[in-house]
Amino acid sequence: MNIVTKEILLEDGRKITIETGKLAKQAHGSAVVTMGKTMLLATVVSNYEAREGVDFLPLSVDYQEKFASAGRIPGGFLKREGRLSDYEILVSRLVDRVLRPLFPSDYHAETQVAITMISSDASVMPDALAALAASAAISVSDIPFNGPISEVRVGRLDGKFIVNPSKEQLDLCDIDIMVGASAENIMMVEGEMKEVSEAEMLEAMKIAHDEIKKHCAVQLELAAAAGKTAKREYCHEIHDEALREKVNAELKDKIAELVKRRITDKKERSAAYAALKDEFLSQFTEEDKVNKTLVGVYFHDLEKDVMRDIVLDEKIRLDGRKLDQIRPIWSEVDYLPSAHGSAVFTRGETQSLTTVTLGTKLDEQMIDSAMYKGVNKFMLHYNFPAFSTGEARPNRGPGRREVGHGNLAYRALKGMIPEDSAYTIRVVSDILESNGSSSMATVCAGTLALMDAGIQIKAPVSGIAMGLISDGDRFVVLSDILGDEDHLGDMDFKVTGTDKGITACQMDIKIGGLSYEILTQALEQARQGRAHILGEMNKTMTAPRTEMKEHTPRVEVIVIEKEFIGAIIGPGGKIIQEIQASTGATITIEEIDGKGRVEIFGTNKEVIDKAVARVKGIVSVPEIGDEYVGKVKSIMPYGAFVEFMPGKDGLLHISELKWTRVEKMDGVLEEGEEIKVKLIEIDPRTGKYKLSRKALLPKPEVVE
Repeated sequence: MNIVTKEILLEDGRKITIETGKLAKQAHGSAVVTMGKTMLLATVVSNYEAREGVDFLPLSVDYQEKFASAGRIPGGFLKREGRLSDYEILVSRLVDRVLRPLFPSDYHAETQVAITMISSDASVMPDALAALAASAAISVSDIPFNGPISEVRVGRLDGKFIVNPSKEQLDLCDIDIMVGASAENIMMVEGEMKEVSEAEMLEAMKIAHDEIKKHCAVQLELAAAAGKTAKREYCHEIHDEALREKVNAELKDKIAELVKRRITDKKERSAAYAALKDEFLSQFTEEDKVNKTLVGVYFHDLEKDVMRDIVLDEKIRLDGRKLDQIRPIWSEVDYLPSAHGSAVFTRGETQSLTTVTLGTKLDEQMIDSAMYKGVNKFMLHYNFPAFSTGEARPNRGPGRREVGHGNLAYRALKGMIPEDSAYTIRVVSDILESNGSSSMATVCAGTLALMDAGIQIKAPVSGIAMGLISDGDRFVVLSDILGDEDHLGDMDFKVTGTDKGITACQMDIKIGGLSYEILTQALEQARQGRAHILGEMNKTMTAPRTEMKEHTPRVEVIVIEKEFIGAIIGPGGKIIQEIQASTGATITIEEIDGKGRVEIFGTNKEVIDKAVARVKGIVSVPEIGDEYVGKVKSIMPYGAFVEFMPGKDGLLHISELKWTRVEKMDGVLEEGEEIKVKLIEIDPRTGKYKLSRKALLPKPEVVE
């Protein structure tokens, strides 16, 4: 075996090890990346021939965490790893988005990258190592690739930036940003922040890129030491240059004319371009045997070049807008009468119908992964049905795109949810129309729906998608990009934030050589665009409702001493179950910081008040001299036992019934009867309570 190992040293003394040549040698490339006790095995396999008719790269990237890596057995009936979790899908996307643009554009062989966590370390976050492992595996293969690349996370704790912080450190950071890049260019950025400035985010990106350059250099050394520098030859595209020239000659001016018409409607614009292509194809007969697939490729390439040149020259966009102009916006709240909160947000031809549902602690999302087991009280789900783009396709549930877009909106909003909220909150965005950044529409609609539901968010959040067109010498930054501008442009940069600063971002770059000058302009233009969108949202709603809707479940929180938790629950849960059954409320109890937190949920105020009274009755401390309305529980020859507080019985002695002498208990009281009593004594030795009824009655002048 030719085992090769290289090390990357971090500034704080920690190290990352890359090893190849020991595991998975039948894969076309494999590598193991180790940091602390965390180990990731990455493999890559790529077919030598492309499937017929495939004109793209069929790349799949899968990241999976083995439960054995953390010494755990999976939950559920099967007790084995199942489909990828949302977290694993998100990590897979982080890696995919950096790798995909760096494969040659004419390479179409099916390629599979698999990254597996085979050992875990609670203090080392594996997602920041996954892209490094994948790139190292490709670097020691013969697969064509314009890398290497790597990804690192940068956090900021107490004003200091940290590369690949631990989980404990990250929980305290106000910046959490993941950057993917080659040695030359940043390719991908994704993260969340606590309302930071654009300059602070750029500084984090620069620190990340400086670290990535080291990773790339080490990977080149690894490939050289392993003798894996030669790349395979391939031929996955056959072109007809004469046909390309004919397409360019006959259609360039016609496409330019279409672009300059500034057709605003997406369907009309698509139909116009399709008609132009069909007109070109109509000149050919079946005997000509023209390759329609190649015509489509050349038409698309020409359309892209013409559109980009016109935008760069004239500074006017496909739909006639100025570079920084936002499409018309309208929004509405309380659209759905039965939802706890709802909003419609429409920007141009993109529309989100978003709902907010408020639940109890019992509705929390349970998370059971290899490295984390816990609950989530705030959820955001994003749905992208086919009809939103005028297409027909089967509904197979949320795909990776839906998971990724929903996660971006979730990260944008989660920092605005009050930490002490007793509700479990679920936000659902259903995209009804899409032509440009539906994830940013989700952020805006989510903000409005949360305010409509009466959730006292810290500040409203808006979001915008920015684009870029550049030819190397010239560039223009586009605000609020269309779907076509995303497809034909060089960058998709989504930024969300409040009026104070950025809360989340996601960027994918399709070209090399993107300067910090361009990024600075894009961020400033995005800030202005966010402010404009926030102003439009304020026309609909400026602050959360002070009162929740009548049909929203109410909640009251009572903090009690720890020793009373058992008294409320009762033996085998008997008392809490009886309170819930008799009042109709839902009650949850948990111990937090040495105290008991009791959350009482009910459908209306009456239900809440009844349950609160019962709970307070249990946790209240009886005091001598206080008066109570109690219930007779049992009758003895010497008196009666009265439950004067929930779970607290006292003896009402026969001598304390009346001022006159009572000889026997027969017929004086009945079990279940309610009577008013006064607490007159608490036995210091036993804690038993003594009650009096006569103390509440007028004392006669002469007592018999």
